Amino acid sequence: MADESNDRSARLSRRSLLRNVTLAAGGAAVFATAATANRADAADTKVAQKAVAYQDTPKGPQRCDNCTYFEPPSSCKVVAGTISPAGWCQLYAKKPTAG
Repeated sequence: MADESNDRSARLSRRSLLRNVTLAAGGAAVFATAATANRADAADTKVAQKAVAYQDTPKGPQRCDNCTYFEPPSSCKVVAGTISPAGWCQLYAKKPTAG
């Protein structure tokens, strides 16, 4: 009799374990899909000008038109809105020189 109840407990535990593992795997798949979608959305999102202290004037030799992120005639890969070629922001990164 005791062996039968131990056997039943073992089966229930294995059954519970398998069910929980299956649920966890399904949840992980949903989470991975959502995370991938969020990364794609984040890649399309640009930073607000105010957040990076954008200004329409240069900061010394640092100007948007010689920044890696500048997209002529008046856009930026990472900062939202209209960008002046003579502008500047905290994300400035000098274009690499060819040569």
